[in-house]
This record gives sequence, C-alpha cells and structure tokens, in this order.
Amino acid sequence: MMPRRGTLPPLALFRAFARNLPMARAMLTWGGYELGRMLSVDLHDRELVIVRVCARCGCGYEWGVHAAGFGERAALDRAALAATVLGDEGDQAWSSRDRLLVALVDRLHEHATVADALWQRLRRHWTEEQLLDLLMLAGWYHAICYVANVAALPPEPWAIPYPAAPSAGTPQ
Repeated sequence: MMPRRGTLPPLALFRAFARNLPMARAMLTWGGYELGRMLSVDLHDRELVIVRVCARCGCGYEWGVHAAGFGERAALDRAALAATVLGDEGDQAWSSRDRLLVALVDRLHEHATVADALWQRLRRHWTEEQLLDLLMLAGWYHAICYVANVAALPPEPWAIPYPAAPSAGTPQ
C-alpha cells in the first residue's frame, strides 16, 4: 500500500516533473481528472488500463507505484497484476470484460488504433464517454511512462516489484 501523504518525500516522478514547473502545474489539472472522481470509469477499469499500459511500455517504476497504491482497492490481486506484465489478453486472470480492456490497451500500444470489431465489443460494456476516458487514460500513461523510462527513475521503496519474465528453462 502506498504510504500516507506527507510521510515520505514526493515521488521521484513528481521530482522529475518539477524540473519544468510550468509544465508540472499544467499537468496537475489533467492528472487530477485522470485519477479523480470525475473520470467516468470505475477504479478497477482505470487501474487495469494503467498497469497494462505501464507493462506494455516496460515501465516498472509507474507499474509498481500503481500496483502498490491502487491494486488491492481496484480488486487486482497479485495474479492479475502479474498477468498485466507476463500475460496476454487471453490470460485466465481476466474476466471476459477485463480481456476487452487488455485488448484495447494492446491494440492502442501496437497500432495506435482499434479495429471496428473490437470497438463494437467495447461499446457493449462502456458508454462513449467512458471509452473516450479510457483512450485518453491510455495515452496519458504512455506519456508518463516515457518520462519515467527516459529518466530511469528508481523504484519507490514501497512499490511492488515489477515481475520478471521467467528465465529460459525455468518451470512455470
């Protein structure tokens, strides 16, 4: 679980953003929307999209922050969190609805678009407002991952460690 506010220094990511204060201030509003109550999707869907984006971007820093800070509250157990890194959209850790979110993130990451057939399946579960929020959420966290990866941010001491892929020849 993420420590209480004020008990530790600001996140390394926020310290990196502070190198450009006008940008950091501008980001506060959007970041507040993406992580706030105005976002039209629930906590589970939000966090599944975020950790899958982080996993697809290979961003262990941000993945670990969200896994620790929100995973349990978002009903993402250790197996589901590990599957965001090590699994694919057919992984047994996912419900059929979760598989759609994983597929959405994967298609956006791979192609920056979504095929009509997948979009129609998504529309059966989420409203247009929610789908727009999910698209923007995925894009926002791509940007966050770019910064964290380029800055080579060290893991926060309380973050959940990023799962490592099994070595060749290691039984699974």
